[in-house]
Amino acid sequence: MPKKLTINNLKKCFHEASYQGKKYVSVLVQMEGFPKPEVIINENANFDTKFAYYEKVYDENLVLKSFSGVKIIGFTHGDSFPSLAEDLM
Repeated sequence: MPKKLTINNLKKCFHEASYQGKKYVSVLVQMEGFPKPEVIINENANFDTKFAYYEKVYDENLVLKSFSGVKIIGFTHGDSFPSLAEDLM
């Protein structure tokens, strides 16, 4: 997981996962009013479309453009759910 949480590093994560043939990219999202973050798992077939969505709706610092109470606080890629969880938690 990149140390600096920016849209450019999220893009690198998706690119790296695609290049390496990883099965998943996982994103950890903190939402105002919720005690724990949400884990989103994106499958390889959706990488391009999903990153285009993130780029459209999140700013450079990974805060949702339409509501500052939602922020991406982590991301990683891997081939299994346990490996994603280990990287994010």
